[in-house]
Amino acid sequence: MKDFASTTLDKFYQEAAAFTGKDISTILPPGINKEIGHFNVFDIAETIAAVKRKATMPYNRREYYKISLIRGKNRTEYADKVIDIEKNALLFATPKVPYHWVPQDLNQSGSFCIFTDEFLIRNKSGLVLDELPIFRSGGYPVFQITDEEADEIAVIFQKMQKEISSDYAYKYDLLRNYVIELIHHGQKLQPVTTLYSGNNASSRVASLFIELLERQFPIESRHQKLSLRTARDYAERLAIHVNHLNKVLKEHTGHTTTEIINNRVLQESKILLRQTDWNISEIAYSLGFEEVAHFSNFFKKQATVAPLAFRS
Repeated sequence: MKDFASTTLDKFYQEAAAFTGKDISTILPPGINKEIGHFNVFDIAETIAAVKRKATMPYNRREYYKISLIRGKNRTEYADKVIDIEKNALLFATPKVPYHWVPQDLNQSGSFCIFTDEFLIRNKSGLVLDELPIFRSGGYPVFQITDEEADEIAVIFQKMQKEISSDYAYKYDLLRNYVIELIHHGQKLQPVTTLYSGNNASSRVASLFIELLERQFPIESRHQKLSLRTARDYAERLAIHVNHLNKVLKEHTGHTTTEIINNRVLQESKILLRQTDWNISEIAYSLGFEEVAHFSNFFKKQATVAPLAFRS
């Protein structure tokens, strides 16, 4: 039962194929490339042998969402919080909020599906994923459920697995409805409340902060823009106070949150100045500066030279 720690869908399937020993073409849904967005569904039991070899599976979702029905004793870790799952859980993973899932025994089963937000565009539901409580930043989208609820949700996943291999012309419309049904199941549930600070809470905070930071890079398009720019942005995403984040990072790295962010932004700005033909305004925009003058002042203060002088 591995949650592949990939950054893109291509890498997800490369890792999945290598891990399961299957050809990529056998685990990609037929015709998906003709669709808007992406969707696939997996049976956790097919990779149960992985648990015997590796007990910790990080959720490092990047460009896609994930809904998992987990049956077994587990623990999920969000920044400085730990959530214990005794038996069954419905988990919602978003590209924006990193967390780790740690099985507590080898008796694990269930299913999961992955999809991009574009996949739901074709549905006229009007759902905006990041505005839903289960996908909202600062939340803990783990829902503890009864055996009966788990059985009911398992039926939805079974329908997904049957439909995705069918020849039905409108199967992806039906699959979108199944995804929305799972989302509404989550909306009706209350998240588990067994939250406590773990022994390695500060280490997790530091690790997940760095992960969130690195998710912003590299900047590969003039239209790409950093979504997290300040210490407060990162603290809110990790659902902790900005002062606590700063204290943890100072203890672990010797630098403040702002210093770490600025160092990484400076590094990326140097790459863009040297390796692209983008003008200064385009680079400033991509790095989250509203004004070119603000970027120029930032770069000159950090690098002791003006951007254009560095480029030349």
